[in-house]
Amino acid sequence: MEFQLIFAGEYTKAMNKDWHSDHFCCWQCDQTLTGQRYIMRDEQPYCIKCYEDVFANQCDECAKPIGIDSKDLSYKDKHWHEHCFLCSMCKISLVDMPFGSKNDRIFCSNCYDQAFATRCDGCNEIFRAGMKKMEYKGKQWHDKCFCCAHCKVAIGTKSFIPKNDDVFCGPCYEEKFATRCSKCKKVITAGGVTYKNEPWHRECFCCTNCNSSLAGQRFTSKDEKPYCANCYGDLFAKRCNACTKPITGIGGAKFISFEDRHWHNDCFICAQCTTSLVGKGFITDGHEILCPECAKARLMAANS
Repeated sequence: MEFQLIFAGEYTKAMNKDWHSDHFCCWQCDQTLTGQRYIMRDEQPYCIKCYEDVFANQCDECAKPIGIDSKDLSYKDKHWHEHCFLCSMCKISLVDMPFGSKNDRIFCSNCYDQAFATRCDGCNEIFRAGMKKMEYKGKQWHDKCFCCAHCKVAIGTKSFIPKNDDVFCGPCYEEKFATRCSKCKKVITAGGVTYKNEPWHRECFCCTNCNSSLAGQRFTSKDEKPYCANCYGDLFAKRCNACTKPITGIGGAKFISFEDRHWHNDCFICAQCTTSLVGKGFITDGHEILCPECAKARLMAANS
């Protein structure tokens, strides 16, 4: 840089230096700055226009430069004129107000909450600061909204039972869904017996006639009612023509029928020689049955 002596005439004093009036110029456009407003940048002077063209930030709202006479408000590498710093939804000024940002947009606290805050799965209202939040399987509730789906009483810290997408307090779950005994209608909490696809307490599953427990015992049914083996035999079973005891068929016992008479397999024997007649020919003589040989001998004795 060539230095020239200033002997007389007009000169300008700037940046603690003396300049010929026509030498104090804008670093960008070289126009004289004598008597003009200027801005220093990196120790170099710029006229207002060049400074704004080169260095001014662009407003994120109106896309115009933010001049030196406007306040530049910035947030996360974005800039706004003071009058452009507005909520993206309600357009209220956010100057000196709390705000939030989402997807490169800014919002007042109320609009941000309404648009983006987590909402209660019960009442659909937002969770505000300080509110207690109950969470279960990806869902969230206000403390007062986490209620039994049936009685609507807040569950709080009490135990609960889930069912599909709802939760129930213990008493309501028992009332609506717990297995109940077909006889006494009370909840079956442990064990139990299933009969004809219906649940029973073990102590409630009893013989219809004598009321003795049938749990773990042999039983049969009549008209869809359960009976112990003894009662069923006494009340309903066919009776053996030989021993007169019931033929129950329980346990796979076999029996033989002939002309409305019935015998246990073991009782179907010749009345004379006691030979088993199961699977053999036989002859009846009154209430008795005989093998052919004994029948023939009895007939010959009768005719002699």
